[in-house]
Amino acid sequence: MGVFLALLTLVFWGFGDFLIQKSTRRFGDSIALFYITFAGMVGFFPWAIKDLKLITASPLNLFLLLAASVVIFFAAMFDFEGLRKGKMSVIEPVLALEVIITTVLASLVLKEFLTAWQILWLALGILGILLVSLKSLAHLKKINLEKGVIYALLGALAMGFSNFLFGWGSRQINPIVVNWFTNAFVVTVLAVHLTRTERWKEVWQDWRKSKKLILGVSILDNMAWLTFSYSMLLIPIAIATGISESYIALAAALGLIFNKEKLKKHQWGGLALAIVSVVVIAFTVSS
Repeated sequence: MGVFLALLTLVFWGFGDFLIQKSTRRFGDSIALFYITFAGMVGFFPWAIKDLKLITASPLNLFLLLAASVVIFFAAMFDFEGLRKGKMSVIEPVLALEVIITTVLASLVLKEFLTAWQILWLALGILGILLVSLKSLAHLKKINLEKGVIYALLGALAMGFSNFLFGWGSRQINPIVVNWFTNAFVVTVLAVHLTRTERWKEVWQDWRKSKKLILGVSILDNMAWLTFSYSMLLIPIAIATGISESYIALAAALGLIFNKEKLKKHQWGGLALAIVSVVVIAFTVSS
């Protein structure tokens, strides 16, 4: 069941990130994230309300929720900006770096140990990410990066920590409360930002013009986080992350098909290596 939930996450995130790119380019990062988190806050509340007492049941619970909320906010903003500026087929493999970070954290903190074979594939995954991120191999000294890659790298780093905190928090508290609290936290921060920048009229106008896109991306992204959180109750965090992270193949393919993106030969090689390494890691991490 845990593997099935992780595979569902793969599908939700694959299509979700494709719609996130469209949303950020149409509404901007802050408003796109506001729609998604507001939907999650409202949607999860009826199921979270009976367990809200768990938030302050222990100092560890509150710490995990606050830490996950802060980290996911920055992770999402970097992630969204990378998707807004860059090619889907380039940004998605860069975001695969998060599976490496999550796996290492799970190993260090929760003792989900790595074998030499797993470490090898982690290294190959990093190599694939570097290849797909570079425009040209001719002038490596200049590090000619594709647009949005720096944001994607920062997003992947933060998202790796976020995945781990969501997994730990889901086990310590429960997935519904973790998802509701983090959404509510981000909504609060963004509400202050939108008020200060006087953009509420823009929020309303965008909603009236693009309801289908907003509902689609909100449902897909929130369902992805929910199924991901539940999968980590049933299988090791590293395995759940590795399987669900294979969504990069789906999202990158959607970018190539619908956005007519073009890659150079070394970037195709990097894309393939990144995808294969993530899939192998998913099935080799020890339980």
